[in-house]
Amino acid sequence: MIRREGRMRTTVKFWMTISMMLLVSACGYKPSSHVIQHVFSDTVYVEVLVDRAEPENAPYVKDEMNRLVYTRFKGRIVSKEEAQSQIRLSYAGSSFIPLSYENGYVTRYRAVIRVKFDMVTKAGRETKTISSIVESDIQASSLTSSALRIDAIRIGLGKALDEFLAYVSAKGMLKEVK
Repeated sequence: MIRREGRMRTTVKFWMTISMMLLVSACGYKPSSHVIQHVFSDTVYVEVLVDRAEPENAPYVKDEMNRLVYTRFKGRIVSKEEAQSQIRLSYAGSSFIPLSYENGYVTRYRAVIRVKFDMVTKAGRETKTISSIVESDIQASSLTSSALRIDAIRIGLGKALDEFLAYVSAKGMLKEVK
């Protein structure tokens, strides 16, 4: 009797494993790196135009964009002459909108960060401007407010890069369907 229950458990586990494998493989999931290859080639040149108002954010954006190309596009960063695809980013400015005040100081604000992407893809040239929104609390002190301003811009730039990745993935998915 015990032997029979052991076989039955093994059989149930086997069929559950097979069912799960079929379910996962049949759903049609493809990682973003697969569909992005329909838009960008595997050699990419990345250029970041430095904004004179916010020059400290240029290295951060360059590093993050390179990381996206390596990890999500599964591409290689190469020189402009070797590249088959190009991405040019420019920080198009930011605006800060106060949301609440306390004793005359802004205590909560919304930062709107704009990033312009000029791309040379397999399909040709394309431009996309992305605006990202970051809301944050701020202390009533001018010393920490400038550091928080830079942090808000970096968070917004990170969000813009994530949105760019989603945009390119969607474009790649559309090309795959055609």
